[in-house]
Amino acid sequence: MISLGGLKAKLRAVWPLLNERTRRLLAAHEARAIGHGGVSQVRRACGLSRKAIAKGIREIDAGTTIEEWRIRRPGAGRKPITVSDPRILETLDALIDPDSRGDPQSPLRWTCKSTRTLARELGRRQHPIDHTTVARLLHDLDYSLQSNRKTEEGDDHPDRDAQFRYIQAEVTSCLARRVPVISVDTKKKELIGNYVNAGRQWRPAKQPIAVQGHDFPTPDVPRAYPFGIYDIGRNTGFVNLGTDHDTGEFAVASIRGWWRHEGHRLYPKTKHLLITADAGGSNGWRLRLWKWELQTLADDTGLRIAVCHFPPGTSKWNKVEHRLFSFISSNWRGEPLRDYETVVKLIAKTTTAKGLTVTCRLDRRKYPTGRRITPAEMRQVNLQRQPFHGEWNYIIRPRTGGRRRTLK
Repeated sequence: MISLGGLKAKLRAVWPLLNERTRRLLAAHEARAIGHGGVSQVRRACGLSRKAIAKGIREIDAGTTIEEWRIRRPGAGRKPITVSDPRILETLDALIDPDSRGDPQSPLRWTCKSTRTLARELGRRQHPIDHTTVARLLHDLDYSLQSNRKTEEGDDHPDRDAQFRYIQAEVTSCLARRVPVISVDTKKKELIGNYVNAGRQWRPAKQPIAVQGHDFPTPDVPRAYPFGIYDIGRNTGFVNLGTDHDTGEFAVASIRGWWRHEGHRLYPKTKHLLITADAGGSNGWRLRLWKWELQTLADDTGLRIAVCHFPPGTSKWNKVEHRLFSFISSNWRGEPLRDYETVVKLIAKTTTAKGLTVTCRLDRRKYPTGRRITPAEMRQVNLQRQPFHGEWNYIIRPRTGGRRRTLK
């Protein structure tokens, strides 16, 4: 199918040579040739209205002949509203963006700015207009329908970029030495039951999946806590689906499960493991339980475990977020997560064109909250802080020489 730019160039070459009728017929012919969506694309390319293009299509279908004298002379017909009402664009611009271009006390300051609302307000200001024309003018002003975008991360840490470079250097070095590098985090908890799940999927027309009319669950409604481990070097994912609480113990138990089921088989000779994690949550750098459990894992596996945390407020840069979790969300969009088996199967079926594969296991063990690690216990953790931001970058070594075991 011809691109919008190509269509514009094609029409621009002959447009000055055509009269009103032949322009309409040419536009109608191009729209029919494109097929579905052709009218919209031709309208954007040549500027004719949908009504004019639709009329041309009817004329082609009917095979009618319009006499030459019925063609309007150049410049005849209804003038564009921007010509008959020169100030309407300025007024509309001020209404749609009162903070930067208009009156901060605009009557629409706290009102949903739909095209119908804008049309009513323009009418009150002596600019009579219908809502479809408002939509066309907004497009002419380079406005478009947009949702919120989560981009603001709060105040940046002064060493934010330096920590990014440090993590990148560590990851690159480990991958070059065939040391496993995993990116970890907990995906947002999900309600289990016939609740709405954001997104859409193809279904027979007018047959949407019926779900609960509200999602205000009681405490006894089951929840799922997907803890993801993304193997950066192999482009594989492992998800431990918890059913109790998202704690530091649960986070390390998930990494332990990855090592038991996949890690020790894929990296039989390695003595090192690099983990990249967020600054907060169950794997946060402040959490004592996280480090205590990592020490236990190091003792049980004999692994030297290096950890690099992303700076506060930069979780989106953690690779597990956009190389694993985003594809899981896309795979189950619009599908109610009715039970744990459904969640496990949807996660395990997640793939990408670049070869991502995901393993998912259900973890029904209990992980109680409120567990505290005392300062005396923390002194038993064989933790070595790195010179650069040792609170974010540290190594935990086995305490007993590391009897290497296959966890069962």
